[in-house]
Amino acid sequence: MSTREIFTLRNYLSPDLKGRTISDLRYELSLTGCLQTTCLAGSVRELSGRSVLLAASGQLLSALAMIEIDGVVARMLLCPPDVNPDHIETLIDEAEIDAVVTDQPHRWVDADVDSILTVDLPKPTAVRPKTERATQWLMLTSGTSGVPKIVSHTLEGLCGPILADGTSHGTAPVWATFYDIRRYGGLQIFLRAIVGGGSMVLSEPGEPLADQVSRLAAHGVTHISGTPSHWRKLLMSGSVSHFSPRYVRLSGEIADQAVLDGLARAFPNASIGHAFASTEAGVGFAVTDGREGFPASLIGQDRNGVEMKVVDGSLRIRSKRTAQAYIGKSAAALTDPDGFVDTGDLVELRGDRYYFVGRRGGIINVGGLKVHPEEIEAVINRHQAVRMSRVKSRRSPITGSIVVADVVLGADGIGREKDIRDEILHDCLSRLASYKVPALIRFVEALDVTPAGKLARSDA
Repeated sequence: MSTREIFTLRNYLSPDLKGRTISDLRYELSLTGCLQTTCLAGSVRELSGRSVLLAASGQLLSALAMIEIDGVVARMLLCPPDVNPDHIETLIDEAEIDAVVTDQPHRWVDADVDSILTVDLPKPTAVRPKTERATQWLMLTSGTSGVPKIVSHTLEGLCGPILADGTSHGTAPVWATFYDIRRYGGLQIFLRAIVGGGSMVLSEPGEPLADQVSRLAAHGVTHISGTPSHWRKLLMSGSVSHFSPRYVRLSGEIADQAVLDGLARAFPNASIGHAFASTEAGVGFAVTDGREGFPASLIGQDRNGVEMKVVDGSLRIRSKRTAQAYIGKSAAALTDPDGFVDTGDLVELRGDRYYFVGRRGGIINVGGLKVHPEEIEAVINRHQAVRMSRVKSRRSPITGSIVVADVVLGADGIGREKDIRDEILHDCLSRLASYKVPALIRFVEALDVTPAGKLARSDA
């Protein structure tokens, strides 16, 4: 197979790299320069055909390593910094890892691997990596308390939505995301920038939100994505006044009408939409009509190579963008016999539109009746004084569980908690079945968000 027939990042970089950069809080690098340098302290040939754990501490070094070793290594497992250290040994074993690329080699001296290569800021090199194979891209699922599953993708499948997007962005876009690029959502944005013809501004863990938004604005970010929880925090921060992206996308959680309306008010000149994607199913679709949910007409049709169906209320997706398989000695099948991925996301048809109601694994059982926390949050979030809410269960000796809600108010709600609590209860009673109405509403200053950008959920 010739080099041109193998899909790699280096081979499919947009031809015009002039003026395009990748940056983080400390450094800004030319993409042209990245192709003429090496970030490895050692020969990339040492990694030829190996299964590599990419465990750089920062996103910029991870991005540089991805570009350099893709097409050389057989497998590349992206390791986000929030992975539980107790799970690393299992992940190395399941993915058959035999080499580590890291900027902290001392942390891996006891790992059961044959080789450890150090990654650092790029240095000039006369030797460019030779494309030898199509690398398997391995990613970890998020949102689980146990050992995460390892999911295998091809780069061609990951880039499918980018190559299918014939939309002209005019001047080269400057992309950013609140996600980490070692997670599926962040990787999609990184690939859109690198392959689709733009620059990339990376997020920084722990950076104050106001400082981050100022940095995004200073770099001229035009295209940006994040979870609804990311966006709610941004809207609450009061940091949007000097930031004017023209393309805003939400994914990773249910985008309710309140957050969509809030973004429309904050960015009146932007294209605002929410996308459905997951590590296993890949990118399914995007909705840009300003409404929560998605048109029922998307079901049952093959649209740009993506086909969807609903089985027992659960959305299922089949396409060339879905992952190839789960990786591991006892890994379960990723798809059903017809090739559909069961996303575990439950939807409900109302008129000519499907609405997301929650995750199959997140259901609260109230006296034998099923309650989806996200459905109640969508009602609570509609109150004009509410900025964010989280619904969860509390044990009850009578019904097994009761529904409780933690609510974050905006400045206009402080001092009016009693009236607002009554108004929220009235809204819930008028729109929800009685067993779904919160038995307790607590007002809190903030709600935790996981490193993956999703609302942290746990029972009280």
